[in-house]
Amino acid sequence: MSAETARRNVRILTWIGIATGVIGGLLVAFPKTLGPASPWVQLALGVATLVLAFRARKIGIAEVEGFDGRLSLFAALLGFLIVFFAGQVAFGILVDVANP
Repeated sequence: MSAETARRNVRILTWIGIATGVIGGLLVAFPKTLGPASPWVQLALGVATLVLAFRARKIGIAEVEGFDGRLSLFAALLGFLIVFFAGQVAFGILVDVANP
């Protein structure tokens, strides 16, 4: 893969990761938006954010000269926060279902 293609891929993956992270963060801030499906959608968005951010970092570190990964690191941290908060709610739902 050429350096220009790698830069483009890193840019696309990072910005899509940030977008999914922002959407997931908004759902964490407003949990009643999707009703009972909200924690599961939040978890999916958090995992997608993590996957996109770490994929961008992998490509950037391996193939882009002078890669500055602060933006993809921000996306990864956002993904971790979403998974943390959504995971707490999802775990609570599972415990409530398991203990009637």
